[in-house]
Amino acid sequence: MALRTAVLTRLVDRVRGSIETSTMEDLQRRRATVYPGVAPFTWLTGAIDPTVRRTEITVSARDGAAIPLRCYQPRSTGAMPLIVFIHGGGWVQGSTRMYDPICTRLAREVEAVVVSIDYRMAPEHLAPTAAEDCIDVVSALLDGPQAPALESVDVSRVALAGDSAGGNLAAVVAQQLRHRRGPDDRPSIRGQVLVYPAVDLTMASPSIEEFPDAPILTRDGIYTFRNLYLDGRFSTDGAPLDDPRGTDPLLSPIHCDATEVAPALVQVAELDPLRDDGLRYAEHLRASGVNARITQYRRLPHGYLSMPGACPGADSAIEEIVAFLRQVLG
Repeated sequence: MALRTAVLTRLVDRVRGSIETSTMEDLQRRRATVYPGVAPFTWLTGAIDPTVRRTEITVSARDGAAIPLRCYQPRSTGAMPLIVFIHGGGWVQGSTRMYDPICTRLAREVEAVVVSIDYRMAPEHLAPTAAEDCIDVVSALLDGPQAPALESVDVSRVALAGDSAGGNLAAVVAQQLRHRRGPDDRPSIRGQVLVYPAVDLTMASPSIEEFPDAPILTRDGIYTFRNLYLDGRFSTDGAPLDDPRGTDPLLSPIHCDATEVAPALVQVAELDPLRDDGLRYAEHLRASGVNARITQYRRLPHGYLSMPGACPGADSAIEEIVAFLRQVLG
Protein backbone atom coordinates (compact mmCIF):
# COMPACT_ATOMS: atom_id res chain seq x y z
CA MET A 1 0.00 0.00 0.00
CA ALA A 2 1.29 3.46 -0.86
CA LEU A 3 2.42 5.48 2.17
CA ARG A 4 -0.14 8.21 1.41
CA THR A 5 -2.92 5.61 1.32
CA ALA A 6 -1.80 3.96 4.54
CA VAL A 7 -1.55 7.25 6.45
CA LEU A 8 -4.83 8.75 5.25
CA THR A 9 -6.91 5.59 5.62
CA ARG A 10 -5.68 5.08 9.17
CA LEU A 11 -6.56 8.71 9.89
CA VAL A 12 -10.06 8.13 8.49
CA ASP A 13 -10.43 5.04 10.68
CA ARG A 14 -9.37 6.97 13.77
CA VAL A 15 -11.73 9.89 13.13
CA ARG A 16 -14.70 7.75 12.12
CA GLY A 17 -14.34 4.96 14.68
CA SER A 18 -15.09 1.28 14.07
CA ILE A 19 -18.49 -0.23 13.47
CA GLU A 20 -17.60 -3.03 15.87
CA THR A 21 -17.66 -0.67 18.86
CA SER A 22 -20.49 1.56 17.62
CA THR A 23 -23.85 2.37 19.14
CA MET A 24 -27.07 3.55 17.49
CA GLU A 25 -26.06 7.10 18.40
CA ASP A 26 -22.77 6.60 16.54
CA LEU A 27 -24.62 5.34 13.46
CA GLN A 28 -26.98 8.29 13.48
CA ARG A 29 -24.05 10.69 13.78
CA ARG A 30 -22.28 9.07 10.82
CA ARG A 31 -25.40 9.17 8.68
CA ALA A 32 -25.74 12.89 9.36
CA THR A 33 -22.08 13.63 8.60
CA VAL A 34 -21.42 15.36 5.29
CA TYR A 35 -17.91 16.49 4.44
CA PRO A 36 -17.75 20.11 3.23
CA GLY A 37 -17.34 20.41 -0.53
CA VAL A 38 -14.23 22.57 -0.18
CA ALA A 39 -10.51 22.04 0.34
CA PRO A 40 -8.91 20.40 2.23
CA PHE A 41 -11.77 17.87 2.39
CA THR A 42 -12.01 17.61 -1.39
CA TRP A 43 -8.33 16.71 -1.53
CA LEU A 44 -9.48 13.38 -0.10
CA THR A 45 -13.00 12.94 -1.50
CA GLY A 46 -12.69 14.64 -4.88
CA ALA A 47 -14.45 17.82 -5.95
CA ILE A 48 -18.19 18.31 -6.33
CA ASP A 49 -18.88 19.50 -9.88
CA PRO A 50 -20.70 22.85 -9.53
CA THR A 51 -22.09 22.63 -13.08
CA VAL A 52 -24.30 19.66 -12.16
CA ARG A 53 -27.69 20.57 -10.71
CA ARG A 54 -28.76 18.66 -7.57
CA THR A 55 -32.40 18.20 -6.60
CA GLU A 56 -34.38 15.98 -4.22
CA ILE A 57 -37.50 13.95 -5.02
CA THR A 58 -39.23 10.91 -3.51
CA VAL A 59 -40.62 7.65 -4.90
CA SER A 60 -42.99 5.33 -3.03
CA ALA A 61 -41.91 1.86 -1.95
CA ARG A 62 -44.27 -1.12 -1.93
CA ASP A 63 -45.35 -0.41 1.65
CA GLY A 64 -46.11 3.22 0.86
CA ALA A 65 -42.94 4.65 2.43
CA ALA A 66 -41.45 7.65 0.64
CA ILE A 67 -37.89 6.85 -0.49
CA PRO A 68 -35.78 10.00 -1.00
CA LEU A 69 -33.76 10.28 -4.19
CA ARG A 70 -30.97 12.72 -4.97
CA CYS A 71 -30.93 13.67 -8.65
CA TYR A 72 -27.97 15.02 -10.59
CA GLN A 73 -28.59 16.79 -13.91
CA PRO A 74 -25.71 17.84 -16.16
CA ARG A 75 -25.92 20.82 -18.49
CA SER A 76 -26.41 18.54 -21.51
CA THR A 77 -29.60 18.99 -23.48
CA GLY A 78 -31.93 16.48 -25.10
CA ALA A 79 -32.77 12.95 -23.97
CA MET A 80 -30.14 11.53 -21.62
CA PRO A 81 -29.54 8.05 -20.21
CA LEU A 82 -30.11 7.30 -16.53
CA ILE A 83 -27.59 6.00 -14.02
CA VAL A 84 -29.07 4.73 -10.76
CA PHE A 85 -26.41 4.91 -8.05
CA ILE A 86 -26.69 2.95 -4.77
CA HIS A 87 -24.34 4.04 -2.00
CA GLY A 88 -22.32 1.78 0.27
CA GLY A 89 -22.02 1.72 4.04
CA GLY A 90 -22.73 -1.86 5.10
CA TRP A 91 -26.52 -1.39 4.75
CA VAL A 92 -26.41 0.66 7.99
CA GLN A 93 -24.61 3.93 7.25
CA GLY A 94 -23.63 6.26 4.43
CA SER A 95 -25.80 8.80 2.64
CA THR A 96 -26.53 10.13 -0.81
CA ARG A 97 -24.95 13.50 -0.01
CA MET A 98 -21.63 11.86 0.85
CA TYR A 99 -21.49 10.63 -2.74
CA ASP A 100 -21.91 14.03 -4.38
CA PRO A 101 -18.32 14.01 -5.76
CA ILE A 102 -18.62 10.74 -7.68
CA CYS A 103 -22.25 11.28 -8.72
CA THR A 104 -21.66 14.77 -10.11
CA ARG A 105 -18.61 13.48 -11.96
CA LEU A 106 -20.56 10.62 -13.51
CA ALA A 107 -23.36 12.95 -14.52
CA ARG A 108 -21.00 15.36 -16.27
CA GLU A 109 -18.60 12.89 -17.88
CA VAL A 110 -21.16 10.32 -19.01
CA GLU A 111 -23.68 13.06 -19.87
CA ALA A 112 -26.41 11.24 -17.98
CA VAL A 113 -28.92 11.96 -15.26
CA VAL A 114 -27.80 10.25 -12.06
CA VAL A 115 -30.29 9.25 -9.37
CA SER A 116 -28.91 8.18 -5.99
CA ILE A 117 -31.20 6.14 -3.71
CA ASP A 118 -31.53 6.94 -0.01
CA TYR A 119 -32.82 3.46 0.85
CA ARG A 120 -33.89 2.55 4.37
CA MET A 121 -31.13 1.11 6.49
CA ALA A 122 -30.61 -1.42 9.26
CA PRO A 123 -30.93 -1.96 12.15
CA GLU A 124 -34.20 0.01 12.07
CA HIS A 125 -35.15 -1.67 8.80
CA LEU A 126 -33.84 -5.23 8.53
CA ALA A 127 -33.12 -7.21 5.37
CA PRO A 128 -34.49 -7.33 2.75
CA THR A 129 -35.93 -3.81 3.14
CA ALA A 130 -32.95 -2.10 1.48
CA ALA A 131 -33.10 -4.48 -1.49
CA GLU A 132 -36.85 -4.07 -1.87
CA ASP A 133 -36.57 -0.28 -1.69
CA CYS A 134 -34.01 -0.27 -4.50
CA ILE A 135 -36.05 -2.67 -6.63
CA ASP A 136 -39.16 -0.52 -6.14
CA VAL A 137 -37.36 2.73 -6.96
CA VAL A 138 -35.74 1.40 -10.14
CA SER A 139 -39.05 -0.17 -11.23
CA ALA A 140 -40.77 3.19 -10.80
CA LEU A 141 -38.04 5.02 -12.70
CA LEU A 142 -38.31 2.55 -15.58
CA ASP A 143 -42.02 3.37 -15.83
CA GLY A 144 -41.19 6.96 -16.77
CA PRO A 145 -40.43 10.38 -15.26
CA GLN A 146 -41.32 10.66 -11.58
CA ALA A 147 -40.64 14.41 -11.37
CA PRO A 148 -39.65 17.35 -13.59
CA ALA A 149 -36.01 16.60 -12.77
CA LEU A 150 -36.34 13.34 -14.71
CA GLU A 151 -38.28 14.52 -17.75
CA SER A 152 -35.16 14.41 -19.92
CA VAL A 153 -34.42 10.76 -19.06
CA ASP A 154 -34.46 8.13 -21.79
CA VAL A 155 -35.80 5.08 -19.90
CA SER A 156 -34.57 2.76 -22.64
CA ARG A 157 -30.98 3.52 -21.55
CA VAL A 158 -30.53 2.74 -17.85
CA ALA A 159 -27.50 1.51 -15.91
CA LEU A 160 -26.95 0.60 -12.28
CA ALA A 161 -23.91 1.39 -10.14
CA GLY A 162 -23.02 0.81 -6.52
CA ASP A 163 -20.11 0.26 -4.18
CA SER A 164 -19.72 -2.25 -1.35
CA ALA A 165 -23.20 -2.82 0.13
CA GLY A 166 -24.47 -0.65 -2.72
CA GLY A 167 -22.81 -3.07 -5.12
CA ASN A 168 -24.73 -5.86 -3.44
CA LEU A 169 -27.99 -3.97 -3.94
CA ALA A 170 -27.19 -3.03 -7.55
CA ALA A 171 -26.49 -6.70 -8.35
CA VAL A 172 -29.78 -7.73 -6.72
CA VAL A 173 -31.73 -5.14 -8.72
CA ALA A 174 -30.05 -6.23 -11.96
CA GLN A 175 -31.11 -9.82 -11.26
CA GLN A 176 -34.65 -9.06 -10.16
CA LEU A 177 -35.39 -6.72 -13.07
CA ARG A 178 -33.49 -8.59 -15.77
CA HIS A 179 -36.64 -9.26 -17.79
CA ARG A 180 -37.89 -5.67 -17.89
CA ARG A 181 -37.94 -4.48 -21.53
CA GLY A 182 -37.63 -0.96 -22.82
CA PRO A 183 -39.66 0.77 -25.55
CA ASP A 184 -37.32 -0.69 -28.18
CA ASP A 185 -37.80 -4.21 -26.74
CA ARG A 186 -34.21 -4.26 -25.50
CA PRO A 187 -33.49 -4.90 -21.81
CA SER A 188 -34.25 -1.76 -19.83
CA ILE A 189 -31.05 -2.14 -17.77
CA ARG A 190 -28.11 -1.91 -20.14
CA GLY A 191 -25.27 -2.39 -17.67
CA GLN A 192 -24.17 -2.62 -14.05
CA VAL A 193 -21.08 -1.29 -12.28
CA LEU A 194 -20.21 -3.16 -9.09
CA VAL A 195 -17.34 -1.67 -7.10
CA TYR A 196 -15.87 -3.97 -4.43
CA PRO A 197 -19.34 -5.51 -3.96
CA ALA A 198 -20.40 -7.64 -0.97
CA VAL A 199 -22.30 -10.46 -2.64
CA ASP A 200 -22.18 -13.41 -0.23
CA LEU A 201 -23.52 -13.17 3.32
CA THR A 202 -22.29 -16.69 4.07
CA MET A 203 -18.80 -15.10 4.28
CA ALA A 204 -17.22 -17.77 2.07
CA SER A 205 -14.56 -15.58 0.44
CA PRO A 206 -10.96 -16.43 1.52
CA SER A 207 -9.87 -12.78 1.36
CA ILE A 208 -12.00 -12.04 4.45
CA GLU A 209 -9.56 -14.12 6.49
CA GLU A 210 -6.54 -12.97 4.46
CA PHE A 211 -7.03 -9.31 5.44
CA PRO A 212 -8.65 -9.37 8.91
CA ASP A 213 -7.21 -6.01 9.97
CA ALA A 214 -7.38 -4.08 6.71
CA PRO A 215 -7.95 -0.31 6.82
CA ILE A 216 -11.47 1.05 6.25
CA LEU A 217 -13.05 -2.43 6.46
CA THR A 218 -11.97 -5.24 8.79
CA ARG A 219 -13.14 -8.83 9.09
CA ASP A 220 -14.99 -8.06 12.32
CA GLY A 221 -16.52 -5.03 10.64
CA ILE A 222 -17.89 -7.24 7.85
CA TYR A 223 -19.47 -9.60 10.40
CA THR A 224 -20.96 -6.67 12.31
CA PHE A 225 -22.48 -5.13 9.18
CA ARG A 226 -23.92 -8.51 8.20
CA ASN A 227 -25.43 -9.13 11.62
CA LEU A 228 -26.94 -5.65 11.80
CA TYR A 229 -28.49 -6.11 8.36
CA LEU A 230 -29.94 -9.54 9.14
CA ASP A 231 -31.18 -9.21 12.70
CA GLY A 232 -30.08 -5.87 14.15
CA ARG A 233 -27.27 -7.17 16.37
CA PHE A 234 -24.12 -5.17 17.08
CA SER A 235 -22.03 -8.33 17.03
CA THR A 236 -18.67 -9.42 15.63
CA ASP A 237 -19.72 -13.07 15.76
CA GLY A 238 -17.94 -14.79 12.90
CA ALA A 239 -19.38 -18.24 13.39
CA PRO A 240 -20.78 -19.96 10.29
CA LEU A 241 -24.10 -18.43 9.39
CA ASP A 242 -26.89 -20.90 10.07
CA ASP A 243 -29.57 -18.44 9.00
CA PRO A 244 -31.01 -19.66 5.67
CA ARG A 245 -31.24 -16.04 4.59
CA GLY A 246 -27.49 -16.16 3.97
CA THR A 247 -28.23 -17.74 0.60
CA ASP A 248 -31.39 -15.74 -0.13
CA PRO A 249 -30.89 -14.17 -3.60
CA LEU A 250 -32.27 -10.86 -2.30
CA LEU A 251 -29.38 -10.75 0.17
CA SER A 252 -26.60 -12.75 -1.51
CA PRO A 253 -26.76 -12.32 -5.29
CA ILE A 254 -23.99 -14.84 -5.86
CA HIS A 255 -26.50 -17.53 -4.86
CA CYS A 256 -28.94 -16.57 -7.65
CA ASP A 257 -29.00 -17.72 -11.26
CA ALA A 258 -27.52 -14.80 -13.17
CA THR A 259 -28.60 -15.80 -16.66
CA GLU A 260 -29.56 -12.81 -18.86
CA VAL A 261 -28.60 -10.10 -16.37
CA ALA A 262 -27.03 -6.92 -17.74
CA PRO A 263 -23.35 -6.77 -18.75
CA ALA A 264 -21.16 -5.88 -15.81
CA LEU A 265 -18.01 -4.08 -14.84
CA VAL A 266 -16.76 -5.48 -11.53
CA GLN A 267 -13.93 -3.64 -9.77
CA VAL A 268 -12.09 -4.96 -6.74
CA ALA A 269 -9.24 -3.71 -4.56
CA GLU A 270 -6.25 -5.96 -4.03
CA LEU A 271 -6.01 -5.28 -0.26
CA ASP A 272 -9.73 -5.53 0.49
CA PRO A 273 -11.32 -8.30 2.59
CA LEU A 274 -14.18 -8.27 0.05
CA ARG A 275 -11.83 -8.72 -2.92
CA ASP A 276 -12.80 -12.33 -3.51
CA ASP A 277 -16.52 -11.53 -3.32
CA GLY A 278 -16.10 -9.44 -6.47
CA LEU A 279 -13.80 -11.91 -8.19
CA ARG A 280 -16.15 -14.81 -7.48
CA TYR A 281 -19.20 -12.86 -8.62
CA ALA A 282 -17.57 -11.88 -11.91
CA GLU A 283 -16.82 -15.55 -12.56
CA HIS A 284 -20.41 -16.43 -11.58
CA LEU A 285 -21.67 -13.94 -14.16
CA ARG A 286 -19.38 -15.32 -16.84
CA ALA A 287 -20.46 -18.87 -16.08
CA SER A 288 -24.04 -17.70 -16.59
CA GLY A 289 -23.19 -16.34 -20.03
CA VAL A 290 -23.02 -12.69 -18.97
CA ASN A 291 -20.41 -10.33 -20.40
CA ALA A 292 -18.48 -9.38 -17.25
CA ARG A 293 -15.29 -7.37 -17.07
CA ILE A 294 -13.23 -7.70 -13.90
CA THR A 295 -10.49 -5.25 -12.90
CA GLN A 296 -8.36 -5.60 -9.78
CA TYR A 297 -6.72 -2.39 -8.63
CA ARG A 298 -3.37 -3.15 -7.09
CA ARG A 299 -2.26 -1.85 -3.69
CA LEU A 300 -5.65 -0.28 -2.98
CA PRO A 301 -7.94 -0.86 0.02
CA HIS A 302 -11.71 -0.99 0.29
CA GLY A 303 -13.37 2.39 -0.20
CA TYR A 304 -11.10 3.90 -2.85
CA LEU A 305 -14.07 5.26 -4.83
CA SER A 306 -14.86 7.66 -1.97
CA MET A 307 -11.20 8.57 -1.32
CA PRO A 308 -9.54 9.20 -4.68
CA GLY A 309 -7.20 11.72 -3.10
CA ALA A 310 -5.80 9.05 -0.78
CA CYS A 311 -5.58 6.25 -3.32
CA PRO A 312 -3.26 6.39 -6.34
CA GLY A 313 -5.09 4.52 -9.07
CA ALA A 314 -8.59 5.47 -7.93
CA ASP A 315 -8.87 8.10 -10.65
CA SER A 316 -8.09 5.42 -13.25
CA ALA A 317 -10.85 3.29 -11.72
CA ILE A 318 -13.34 6.14 -12.10
CA GLU A 319 -12.23 6.70 -15.69
CA GLU A 320 -12.86 3.00 -16.37
CA ILE A 321 -16.37 3.31 -14.90
CA VAL A 322 -17.09 6.34 -17.09
CA ALA A 323 -15.87 4.55 -20.22
CA PHE A 324 -17.96 1.45 -19.45
CA LEU A 325 -21.10 3.48 -18.82
CA ARG A 326 -20.64 5.47 -22.02
CA GLN A 327 -20.30 2.21 -23.92
CA VAL A 328 -23.37 0.43 -22.52
CA LEU A 329 -25.57 3.54 -22.59
CA GLY A 330 -24.51 4.79 -26.01
